[in-house]
Amino acid sequence: MQKDKIVLSGMRPTGKLHLGNFHGALKNWVALQDKYNCYFFVADLHSLTTAYEHTENLAENSRNMLIDWLTAGLDPEKSTIFIQSDVPEVSELNTLLGMITPLGWLLRNPTYKEQIQELLKQKYAGQLDEKSLGEKINSIAGDEEISSFGFLGYPVLMATDILIQQAAYVPVGKDQTAHLEIARDLARRFAEIYGEAVFTEPAPLYTEVARVPGLDGRKMSKSYHNAINLGEDLDSVRKKVMTMFTDPNKKKATDPANPEGCVVYAFHRIYNPNAAKRCEECKAGALGCVACKKELFALMEPEMKAFSERRKLFENDEALLQKIVAIGKDRARANAAKTLATVKKVMRITR
Repeated sequence: MQKDKIVLSGMRPTGKLHLGNFHGALKNWVALQDKYNCYFFVADLHSLTTAYEHTENLAENSRNMLIDWLTAGLDPEKSTIFIQSDVPEVSELNTLLGMITPLGWLLRNPTYKEQIQELLKQKYAGQLDEKSLGEKINSIAGDEEISSFGFLGYPVLMATDILIQQAAYVPVGKDQTAHLEIARDLARRFAEIYGEAVFTEPAPLYTEVARVPGLDGRKMSKSYHNAINLGEDLDSVRKKVMTMFTDPNKKKATDPANPEGCVVYAFHRIYNPNAAKRCEECKAGALGCVACKKELFALMEPEMKAFSERRKLFENDEALLQKIVAIGKDRARANAAKTLATVKKVMRITR
């Protein structure tokens, strides 16, 4: 137990969450709240870095995310759960830290160009030939509507979220450590410039991340329309399971198959304690894909049913949702205000 240590993490609200979000992050969050002083936030400001022109569903998406978190087991009695924009101190500290962030740090950020590439591919799919798209991608800005000030500076906002709450740990997969570096660098740079170490330097908290593919074998994503949502109707889940991608070389039930790359087997590894046995049966052609999918749904059904029932309870209790958000806002603001006051004093900008 390290309840004196703050753990912080957040998600951008893009609608209802799916099983990839649950097994990839939320299950870890639920476990962490029994060990640490956890702060979990709905990152609505971060949504504006790539979708500033699409805010019509932002409030509803934030509400749905909150409901899904509670459905998954986050407990407001154990954790501070809040909306990012409810804490104005974040925006103020983001401005101050932005003043001392070298532009080169942001331009060298490895995910900056990657995200620019992905956004341009989505925006100009079918409109530009490969050469023209390549030229846009290789330019520094790429596209003035995509490469905005906020988009370039999102690592500073992310660092601000971490530093303002004095988070000691941020849960990440081992391939995501680079995301923390700018927060650590800014904590050190602030101390070097102003002569006082104000911020806790965050460390990665490595967590096991279950890789959950979508129905078609790609990454599970709402944008790919290949996801199973938390709380989804059981009949809908059953139909989706029956459409899951399997080994295309298995033509008959008795044909041997390769379970690696099979979406059904990937889910068996999550839900079936006898997944290793199922793997050998698949390789030996002892079980057809239809039967394998039916068994998988039977294994998933209890959890999916519980999700659905639990989600409805929160959906229908608006007063409870508002209370949770209000309490989280007060806690997060109180903690953030202490940090901001110290920062302004050390920077000698308070009167």
